[in-house]
Amino acid sequence: MTAFTWAIRLLVFFLLLLFSLRNAQTTTVRLLFDYVWEAPLVIVLLASFSIGAVLGALSLSRVIFRQRREIVQLKRDASLPRPPADLPPSPLA
Repeated sequence: MTAFTWAIRLLVFFLLLLFSLRNAQTTTVRLLFDYVWEAPLVIVLLASFSIGAVLGALSLSRVIFRQRREIVQLKRDASLPRPPADLPPSPLA
């Protein structure tokens, strides 16, 4: 299975390498306040992907930290001693 995984990785690497060699022309990106950035198209695409990945990770960070807090709380509650099972149920429950 590892040989198959490495073959897929090499195939993806060579496809990306071929893509980057075919798209090496300079591209102009016009940003806010008349700022202009000129770079190869591959670099512009890589920067756009990276910025999108960082923004996506930041948008999920609040949910992830909340879930981690909840997991810690549940583990803490699970470690508390429980009443014996042979007691009759509480009339308040």
